[in-house]
Amino acid sequence: MRKILHADCDCFYAAVEMRDDPSLRDIPIAIGGRPEQRGVVATCNYPARRFGVHSAMSSAQALRLCPQLRLLPPDFERYRQVSAEIMAIFQQLTDRIEPLSLDEAFLDISGIERFKGSGTWMAEWLKARTREVTGITISVGVAPNKFLAKIASDWRKPDGLYVITPDQVDAFVSAMPVGKLPGVGPATAARLERMGIADCQALRQRPIAELIDHFGKFGRRLYELSRGIDEREVKTHRERKSVSVETTFDRDIDDQQARCTALAPLVERLAERLDRHGAPSIGKLFVKVRFDDFTSTTLESGGLAPKLDNFVTLFDQAWQRGQRPIRLLGVGVRLADAALERQLVLFEELWDPR
Repeated sequence: MRKILHADCDCFYAAVEMRDDPSLRDIPIAIGGRPEQRGVVATCNYPARRFGVHSAMSSAQALRLCPQLRLLPPDFERYRQVSAEIMAIFQQLTDRIEPLSLDEAFLDISGIERFKGSGTWMAEWLKARTREVTGITISVGVAPNKFLAKIASDWRKPDGLYVITPDQVDAFVSAMPVGKLPGVGPATAARLERMGIADCQALRQRPIAELIDHFGKFGRRLYELSRGIDEREVKTHRERKSVSVETTFDRDIDDQQARCTALAPLVERLAERLDRHGAPSIGKLFVKVRFDDFTSTTLESGGLAPKLDNFVTLFDQAWQRGQRPIRLLGVGVRLADAALERQLVLFEELWDPR
């Protein structure tokens, strides 16, 4: 049986800012872009959350909810440095680590003999060591699988520690609202509610065939999660699937020439980012457009080089779907399947007529 930790820093970007400037600790702060530039809140501290401010909220709305909010620009280089320090601490416990972002990761501690093999003691050490070395608090969940460990880490935030032992899984999951299940967003939750399913106990009463009929492949996942089943391993290597860049305009763009002109610097930034990633093989190009009414569309096409003309063609087709002023524009590439690429190389070597 696996033993998994999910470690999650509490309001990470804000925590770094408060650590480096203690005068920020007791006032509401948020990290994000300026409202006049249509900025968005990346994270905020707990004093700000008491006013209803949360991540992904527009900075303008955050300031309306909390006029005294201190809005700080992000310093990603500093956040990456602190993140590297935290990940190095995780490495002292196990090398089976799956980072999910700068501020959270899964750790597989199955078979670790330190701390007498106790997941609780390992989590306590992890929390204490991280605070001692970096000044950042983390919340940790301990459970037999990734799904439950992530749920547990959020159970007693901030600075929390929650353990779900194997013999507690059935009762814990049974009472869980279906909205807590990963992959169940508002639309899926509403569909489940119309079926009379509010919690996992009710979900368990439905046969797997019925769930697959209603939700396709995700129906099987719902069947397993409602029983606390999650066989996913902690992956120490995550293969990148896409590279993209985007920008939100200070003012909506409605002029056709301006729209095309805005693409050029984005394509240049994308080329620089691809170079930093070692010029990977490209499967498809895509453009993302968000209109002034907040509707979005994405259009992609294969077999094209990441050149400006190709992105302009894709963009023109995507814009036709809304034909409205644009507030956000993005360009990117889907990377070619590495495994497929290796198979093709092998085939070419075997087929070499020389």
